[in-house]
Amino acid sequence: MAEAFIPLSSSILFIAVVSHFLASGAEGTIGVNYGTVANNLPPPHQVARFLLESTVINRVKLYDANPEILKAFAHTGIPVTVTVPNDQIPRLTKLSFAQQWVEDNVRPYTPATSIVRVLVGNEVITTADKSLIGNLVPAMQTLHTALVAASLDRRIQVSTPHSLGVLSNSSPPSTGKFRLGYDIHVMKPLLSFLRATNSPFMINPYPFFGCSSDTLDYALFRPNAGVLDGNTGLLYTSMLDAQLDAVFSAMKVLGFDDLEIVIAETGWPSMGDSTQVGVDANVAAEYNGNLMRHVSSGAGTPLMPNRTFETYIFALFNEDLKPGPTSERNFGLFRPDMTPVYDIGILRPSARSSIPNNPTPIPAAPPLHPKPRSSKGKQWCLPKTGADENILQRNIDYVCGLGFDCGPIQQDGACFLPNTVRAHAAFAMNAYYQSTGKNKSDCDFDQTGAITDVDPSYGKCQY
Repeated sequence: MAEAFIPLSSSILFIAVVSHFLASGAEGTIGVNYGTVANNLPPPHQVARFLLESTVINRVKLYDANPEILKAFAHTGIPVTVTVPNDQIPRLTKLSFAQQWVEDNVRPYTPATSIVRVLVGNEVITTADKSLIGNLVPAMQTLHTALVAASLDRRIQVSTPHSLGVLSNSSPPSTGKFRLGYDIHVMKPLLSFLRATNSPFMINPYPFFGCSSDTLDYALFRPNAGVLDGNTGLLYTSMLDAQLDAVFSAMKVLGFDDLEIVIAETGWPSMGDSTQVGVDANVAAEYNGNLMRHVSSGAGTPLMPNRTFETYIFALFNEDLKPGPTSERNFGLFRPDMTPVYDIGILRPSARSSIPNNPTPIPAAPPLHPKPRSSKGKQWCLPKTGADENILQRNIDYVCGLGFDCGPIQQDGACFLPNTVRAHAAFAMNAYYQSTGKNKSDCDFDQTGAITDVDPSYGKCQY
């Protein structure tokens, strides 16, 4: 497996670049996909507060219209994109259903929650489901009509994300074309709708899935010899640029090269199977760090110079219930306890103080069912998944009231961030457990505590 450690000088440079983004107002180009296929994620209101207060991420894309999440992002000012699941597309072609969908999933939350986009399905064309594909554009049109009726159309765009599988050809980039049959009958009306409603074309490019050991440097934005497009004479040193320009070329063939392109998903896993190339936390940090710098730099691509791209990194959290290879469960920037899997400058300076000042990313999250560490035999006490936050706060008050050292979870303490009740309770409950004989009953806390043999320490925060 290839490994790439980020030099300290590069790490410092990247932090400086992120600081420049914040100063220039460009941070709005970086968003995150908030997936929830897991049984150990923190409550949405904690996630919303964490993103707002502790990270530079200020756009969120959801794979549904989860009401608890939509409520959580109220009054944060964070733009939110919601999704109509694929299986609802045929019904969405009926105006009555589309209007009811808007009444149930949009109107109750806006304007308190800044819903800016509704996506109709995800990667619909590459499902090969003729019913979904045939109804995709009519569903988008009907949903837009429902938003017009609700006077929300000027605030909320309608689009749909595509995989690169919509292209029949992508190499060299100048020859990019949409798949025959879909190009005229689906893509052209879809692009016409996007132009008419001033909405973006959304694509999910993943250099991770397109690279090999020979093209890893090309995929990771590392220095490389590049790939020449003989038709244009343009040299590509980034696989992402080549993928985006292939999409641009396909749109240009149909006469829609004026549309905005949004990167709806892209990312790199921090753990994977032994057969996968370049899968570890260091490489994931390198890809996502370079990605953020590249899409926000204004350099654009060879065919689309001087552009920034609204980009959504996949994903916010590692999701332990996702099926498929190990990598599918390890695309997250953060663990479920909201500690970073690796540090790429996403945490704000105040939040980053708890992360070690060195170039090596924090190790990836342990496996879902780790092997007991019998050699050391150490155990820790942490809050159970889903434990009531009010009880957890009482646990904090109880432990700290007994005189235990709670300085690490106070402002500027090593364990203050993430600034959440659950994270602070984890530290306090474990402090009590470690000092009282380590009996199972010492980790009960009104049935909100559980013993684990996985060390929850991170950065300078030691348990």
